[in-house]
Amino acid sequence: MRIAMISEHASPLAVLGGVDAGGQNMHVAELSAALAAAGHEIRVYTRRDSADPPEVVTLTGGVEVVHVPAGPPVPLPKDDLLPYMGAFAEWMTADWQRHGPPDVAHAHFWMSGLAAVTAGGQGDVPVVQTFHALGSVKRRHQGRADTSPPRRIGYERALGRTVDRVVVQCQDEITELLRLGVPRDRMALVPSGVNTGRFRPDGPVVPRGISARRILSVARLVERKGLEDQIRALAKLPGTELVVIGGPPAGRLASDPYAIRLLETARSCRVDDRVRLVGAVRAEDMPAWYRSADVLAATPWYEPFGLTVLEAMACGIPVVASAVGGLLDTVVDGLTGDLVAPRDPDGLVRVLRRLLADGPRRFGYGAAAVDRAVHSYAWPRIAERLAAVYATVGQRAEAAA
Repeated sequence: MRIAMISEHASPLAVLGGVDAGGQNMHVAELSAALAAAGHEIRVYTRRDSADPPEVVTLTGGVEVVHVPAGPPVPLPKDDLLPYMGAFAEWMTADWQRHGPPDVAHAHFWMSGLAAVTAGGQGDVPVVQTFHALGSVKRRHQGRADTSPPRRIGYERALGRTVDRVVVQCQDEITELLRLGVPRDRMALVPSGVNTGRFRPDGPVVPRGISARRILSVARLVERKGLEDQIRALAKLPGTELVVIGGPPAGRLASDPYAIRLLETARSCRVDDRVRLVGAVRAEDMPAWYRSADVLAATPWYEPFGLTVLEAMACGIPVVASAVGGLLDTVVDGLTGDLVAPRDPDGLVRVLRRLLADGPRRFGYGAAAVDRAVHSYAWPRIAERLAAVYATVGQRAEAAA
């Protein structure tokens, strides 16, 4: 099957940890690789944000990443990309005419969906949509701080009713889409996955600091990830260090506004000697960081899915996570980790204190986490489920023709 992956702002080639580089980049990269390993032909379309790379870059496994000229070839915030989606769709349509149309287009994020529907409509290409995050949820939690284009929610509602299938990643997303008026029979529940060959319990471990116990947090340096709550909790957890991975490379952390804010919070809580900001880390180094931790803390205000939690689970690390969004699906409370209310430092302290003091419980959580990651979320299994969705919409398109 020839599959076009459209990911307008999240290139699978990007360095993770930036403001607009995170789970979606990894999702597209890993899904594409797993589908290619199963014999499918994958072309990933992403916006050119630099003049340096060639038009087409081939990844390991034969996945082609196509850089689409839409807007200036410079990095831009994803919320500024809507005006260029028409040019993105037009270029992609021409590319499909040159190379032959794909059997299915899988759009990642709502703006990719707009481009895919426009291009697909001209060539009768069926479109599958994964939102990764919904504007209605973002608006609810961020309010006036939400920088999304004003019409985002309306576009997402229209896309949900237009595309051939919406791939939802958790139960919470189904509920949200139903509120938007998207029919349930247009949805297919297929979560994101984890590379269980790379993320596993055995392997190198990053050395510990001076503290006896380590809490690890892997997140973009943005307020909604709840990192300040973790720092406040640390003040009541003596003998414990908090290591935060994410944000710009280490050399640029000193000028990052939110990194500065986190360090100020640490100083005000008198734990600055036990908080370590690592910055961006290469993907291949992440398993060693996960294995170095006693616990992974993931405490966002909201979270559409949460790939880092799956990665930690696959490495055998117990998780303490906010009871929000996709984390309600991936973390089995009391079995693979503990769920806590978001924005509740005191509740976070209670759960972390109990878990850090209970080695047998951590071991049991870690073993169950590995089992769950391998049997429910390994990428070959997820790719197989998505290929079945693609085949279904492709058959419907053929029948309609």
